[in-house]
Amino acid sequence: MKNIYKILIAFIGVLAVSCNADAVDERPVLDSVTIPEITAPATGQTYVLDVEKAQEEAVKITWSAAEYSTDVVIKYTLLIDKKGGDFTAAKTLAATTNLTEASILAKDLNQAAIDLGGKPEVAADYDVKIASNVSGGFVQVGKGLISITVTPYVGKVPYEFNDWYLVGDATVSGWDNNKGNQILFRSATNANEYKFTGFFKAGAFKAIKNLGSWAPMYGGSGGSLAYRATDGDADPASFVIAADGYYTFKMDVQKLTYTLEPYAGGAGAATYTTVGIIGSATAKGWDASTAMVKSSFNAHIWTLGVTSLNDGEMKFRANDAWDVSWGGKTAFSGGGTGDNIPVAKSKYLIYFNDLDGSYLMIPNQ
Repeated sequence: MKNIYKILIAFIGVLAVSCNADAVDERPVLDSVTIPEITAPATGQTYVLDVEKAQEEAVKITWSAAEYSTDVVIKYTLLIDKKGGDFTAAKTLAATTNLTEASILAKDLNQAAIDLGGKPEVAADYDVKIASNVSGGFVQVGKGLISITVTPYVGKVPYEFNDWYLVGDATVSGWDNNKGNQILFRSATNANEYKFTGFFKAGAFKAIKNLGSWAPMYGGSGGSLAYRATDGDADPASFVIAADGYYTFKMDVQKLTYTLEPYAGGAGAATYTTVGIIGSATAKGWDASTAMVKSSFNAHIWTLGVTSLNDGEMKFRANDAWDVSWGGKTAFSGGGTGDNIPVAKSKYLIYFNDLDGSYLMIPNQ
């Protein structure tokens, strides 16, 4: 009897293997039928990219649909490489599913050209092709490719810093967290240290990272900073100003410490009719200043809205003359020296404090 059971089990096993093999044999074989091909634009087009149109479409690229021997979801990848490249280091311009066209923004084409070794404001040739695949396999590289010429603009200047703003009834913006809030000036040598020397009204204030948001935030008491990471966290204590006057506020976000001290030189400090930027990086070169805007709350604070600067150097000076000027040795932030400030081409928001020469330049491209 046991032998009969063994024979039956073996027979069932053979049937199962046979059925599975038959099922495999009956599965449809996926073959490529039609290879995709770029249909527009025509090869040989030229694109001179403009930073003022970074968010606009630079080119729409279309291609013929790939076909396989059965209905499947097809993924397309639009690739760009330097002229004559083998596409092993190609950059992806777009990726779609079943769609056979893609609008390429100027900023994306610009960055791809820069990443492939393109030089800003210098025309260079690139190859573009389309590839298709099904679930990561069955890759079809499109027939042929098109060649284009691209003149990129200067890419965004890397700016890996955090900025902090004052908010509170002791400050220019009151308790409005998005109304011309006073920015803190960052140390040139330690990105964790921030300072502001200037006028405060009697009242209180805190520091916020993002305009329009109440978190992240710093408050504190007794020289210790208190950090509020999210809106769900406890609201920290405010820094307190006992009487109207000039003060220096410093905070170290790594050590979580702060100081708040009266600034004796504020009340009698010289005030200026104008303060402007000047230098080879500015629109007027070294011949004339570009005027900044004086704060109506604090006569020593100056700002300049989004401003185009070139590769070069610049300084701050008062009253369109060289009697009083300020500089620094470091890009983005610094002050307190007579050196020319190094500048990389971009658009900047610029802040300046004539009490201590502190400046902050935030690339905004």
